[in-house]
Amino acid sequence: MMQAVELNLDGIVGPTHNYAGLAAGNLASMRNRGRKSYPRKAALQGLDKMRLLMELGVPQAVLPPHERPYLPFLRAVGFRGSDQAIIAKAAKENPLMLANSSSSSAMWAANAATVSPSADTRDGKVHFTPANLLSELHRSLEPSVNTRILRVLFPNTRYFAVHDPLPAAWALRDEGAANYLRLAASHGEPGLEIFTFDSAQPYQAQEYLHHFPARQSLGAGIAVRHRHLIREDQAIGIQRAGESIDAGAFHADLVTMGNLDVLIYHQQAFDRQSIAVMRKTCQRLIGAPPRFVEIIEENLSLKDAVQTYLFNSQLVTLPGGDMALIAPEECRSHPAAKAQIDLLQQQQLFNRVEFVDVRQSMLNGGGPACLRLRVVLTKKELAAMHQGVRLTPLLYKQLTHWVQKHYRESLAPADLADPALLRESRKALDELSALLQLGSIYDFQL
Repeated sequence: MMQAVELNLDGIVGPTHNYAGLAAGNLASMRNRGRKSYPRKAALQGLDKMRLLMELGVPQAVLPPHERPYLPFLRAVGFRGSDQAIIAKAAKENPLMLANSSSSSAMWAANAATVSPSADTRDGKVHFTPANLLSELHRSLEPSVNTRILRVLFPNTRYFAVHDPLPAAWALRDEGAANYLRLAASHGEPGLEIFTFDSAQPYQAQEYLHHFPARQSLGAGIAVRHRHLIREDQAIGIQRAGESIDAGAFHADLVTMGNLDVLIYHQQAFDRQSIAVMRKTCQRLIGAPPRFVEIIEENLSLKDAVQTYLFNSQLVTLPGGDMALIAPEECRSHPAAKAQIDLLQQQQLFNRVEFVDVRQSMLNGGGPACLRLRVVLTKKELAAMHQGVRLTPLLYKQLTHWVQKHYRESLAPADLADPALLRESRKALDELSALLQLGSIYDFQL
């Protein structure tokens, strides 16, 4: 057995963080459309969460924001002229296109990729498949840059395989690790990779289950399992319950969370047969009964689970082997959610609870777990990745100063038309890429 740790790779909130309400089925995003945002506060809240994980001894790194507004997209849909002219024309003629090009949704790193650790793959490499994110226009702008960044962060092909995103076909729609779970006896041992999906038709279009889009396809899970060379007995596909999607759980990580041998899920996340399959397969792999805990509707309604993002907490392993729950502050003030956390702690599923304020992200539909991509790495693999993004006390201090220097305090929807926002964002990202020693990763730098 190889000793391994789980790196939390968090997205830094971008300078254009705003509430445009672009994501169908994301109730918080839809509800807060047009609200004034606070980019500086949002980025600092994210950095403070990362600092907490670092101080707890959990390996932590950062993913840089994407270039926004994204002029290559606006040019691709027909706008012409100088950068300033394009923004002015888009704001006047099609403000929705401008909003899509300005979204800072890449901050939610859980959607950046699906990652299989080397303990699970036949070639002994860590495999990454960047999500194609084609279900939503604003998110479909992210895959090429995510791929570029991941190849910079994990360049050594002896240890890492960073694939291209899956083809941009509806039957292969893929939203990354937000719909993926891994259970194991320890991070370094072979585990069970669980690919959840929304539509039971593997290669047919099925846009809506009831009210909201079915974003994750069965076909994507099948394709990722094949390209990651996962052993057949270590991967299963599990369909999510349609009622959870209609309630606003647009990804699996809004109704379930897991770490090592622990799986905590809402009663309406999956059907009984699916839970039985996961339990039986997991027990066979780890050689002991896994700890599965169901939170029933009577104790925490699906509506309240989505409102508080309890299941979007981070369940992490601390250096001594104990687990900690990193929960959104909204759970502390919600009686039912707080009661469930207290009960889970009494059952010794985790030994420590930390509440974090990521409200600026929460208002747009992203909790603590949305902001991070989990990457299981051995010591050699951790040493082989790009070290410039590993969070240290010094880098935290530098990033905090960078945010305070470059980010606006507030941003109203009308501010997206300000051409100065593009200049400010590019200047900030140019400085950040140098700080993180990433080289030229942005289109405007190439």
